[in-house]
Amino acid sequence: MSDLKTEFADLHAQICKGLADPKRLLILNALRDGERSVSDLCDELGLPQANVSQHLAVLRDRGLAVTRRDGQRIFYTVSSPKIIQAMDLLREVMSEQHATLTS
Repeated sequence: MSDLKTEFADLHAQICKGLADPKRLLILNALRDGERSVSDLCDELGLPQANVSQHLAVLRDRGLAVTRRDGQRIFYTVSSPKIIQAMDLLREVMSEQHATLTS
């Protein structure tokens, strides 16, 4: 495989790893409506601050979320609307597969 294909496959795998946790998916779904602080996400999702912070670090490191600082607070948002589109597409595929399995 060419170096470019290998590099692209590695990047693809890193993004998928970032999406491969239910709590990170919940966080991304919360961010679909706009930016949130860690405390906003903790309140909204009922998750501990340390847990949310760890997951946000993974999302940021994988390029799935970006930050904006406002004084002492850091706000997170999805790095691209295409990430939400990809998540929605995966949800459609899962719904189709579920319908096939249950029919």
